Amino acid sequence: MKSLIFDPFSGAAGDMILGSLIDLGADGSKIREIIESAVDVSVSVDRVNKKGIDATDVHIHVPHEEHSRHYHELVDIIKAAGLPSRVEKSALDVFEIMAKAESKVHGESLEEIHFHEVGQNDALADVIGSCAAIHEIGADSIFCTPVNVGGGRVRAAHGSMAVPAPATLEILRSGSLLSYGMGNRELLTPTGAALLSYFAKPLENLPKGRVLSVGYGAGDADTEDPNVLRTVLMETSDILTKDRIEVLETNVDDVTGEVLGNLFDKLLAAGARDVAITPTIMKKGRSGHIIKVITKAENSESVAREMMKETGTLGIRVIPTAHRFVADRRMDKVTITLKGEEFTVAVKIAQDKAGEILHMSAEYEDCRKVADKVGLPLKEIIRRVEEEAWGKFE
Repeated sequence: MKSLIFDPFSGAAGDMILGSLIDLGADGSKIREIIESAVDVSVSVDRVNKKGIDATDVHIHVPHEEHSRHYHELVDIIKAAGLPSRVEKSALDVFEIMAKAESKVHGESLEEIHFHEVGQNDALADVIGSCAAIHEIGADSIFCTPVNVGGGRVRAAHGSMAVPAPATLEILRSGSLLSYGMGNRELLTPTGAALLSYFAKPLENLPKGRVLSVGYGAGDADTEDPNVLRTVLMETSDILTKDRIEVLETNVDDVTGEVLGNLFDKLLAAGARDVAITPTIMKKGRSGHIIKVITKAENSESVAREMMKETGTLGIRVIPTAHRFVADRRMDKVTITLKGEEFTVAVKIAQDKAGEILHMSAEYEDCRKVADKVGLPLKEIIRRVEEEAWGKFE
């Protein structure tokens, strides 16, 4: 399985992502043609040396001064560009991530929001070109190691702000990228954050496998360390995601069923991934319960504290685990017709890194509402929804 891995130790911007992908092997001439046919810009691709690292330097040349655009204007431009369908969808989705972040930061609706820097033609070119290059490389899976956001302050249209910029920070909050801050200038831009958030899954370190090729995309800054984005194409054997967890366990013999029932919600709110309570016989023949909780390591202390508060236990065992294998999960929707009426129901889809579907399950609450409305058994609604989902997504 081929995995594309972004390694943003010196941050990421749209032009750095595009440059690294061309350096990795994407067809620069083809990407340039796609960009220049979609946006009123010209593209140059050169070689530069950044602190001893030879890298591809992509420059987007804008022929005239531009003004800020509303989000809907960007959508219209992308839809009118005649892009390949996969590239168009990806570009629209990336700008939607940025638009939702701006909307959250400024307290404006998507209809009202307008872009300053990321609404310019060079940002459009970076996004469209990067989407085209990623699809051309055609990796089975895409990952991103922790991204360096930089430090200090950045000057934007609304004044000087701490790094990361508000929109960048909101994209990090709403996505799944791992990040850290090192340096004295902005290293991660909203465009870079949105592209990586949309395409890549977080990865702490490079996985086990064989390196096929390496690419470096140059940034504009001259920093103490090489201002480049590294991308790696690897042949990897793992097709299931590894998730690092800890298992917390304790025994209790004087806790009521009502307290145990309430404990589930408390632990999940504290960060537990799963909770299991098993009846058992304890010393002197007393009845009791074994409480076992799966949680991320960073949530272990808060979960353990909640277990102590709610049950009175004086000790929590931490059972060592290397990792667990987990399926990648996503939500989608299907439409079924019952008694002449259409219903849209959410489904949870589990798949491996290569995209092979392992399991699909209908969302309980949606199915229950449909069952109540049409007067059919819940199990029949679930069966029909999952049958429709397998036919649509397999």
